[in-house]
Amino acid sequence: MTVQVEVLDKVTGEVVEAFGRLLPQLSRSAPPLGPAGLEAVAGSPANTVLVARSAGTIIGTLTLVMFPLPTGLRAWIEDVVVDEAARGQGTGEALTAEALRIAREAGARTVDLTSRPARAAAGRLYERLGFTLRDTRLYRYTFPES
Repeated sequence: MTVQVEVLDKVTGEVVEAFGRLLPQLSRSAPPLGPAGLEAVAGSPANTVLVARSAGTIIGTLTLVMFPLPTGLRAWIEDVVVDEAARGQGTGEALTAEALRIAREAGARTVDLTSRPARAAAGRLYERLGFTLRDTRLYRYTFPES
């Protein structure tokens, strides 16, 4: 399968449909994103949204988040999802490699990401691409519902 990765530069009906199909495969709790929500994500100066296509169809996406801090430019890979029907065929690798290229060109020294332990194949991919497991604790604060 041939995969092309591109930066999302315009939210179209095709993009809304693709995210509507892909996001539930990533998160059962994330609400669907319509055109305005996708415009907000893609239009944020901190975000670079990548989409992967095969035979013209969007089959995966990744969001690269970069922001300056006093310690340097930080880069995070977030919300990586490849359509279940296209997994194991190099799409995740192509998306991640392009994100790493963009981050390096922007001046980031490192790129971080998190992946649930249950996603063993994703963990193997990230390690194969040179990511190393860090000895850290990830904390999350959840706001109480009003």
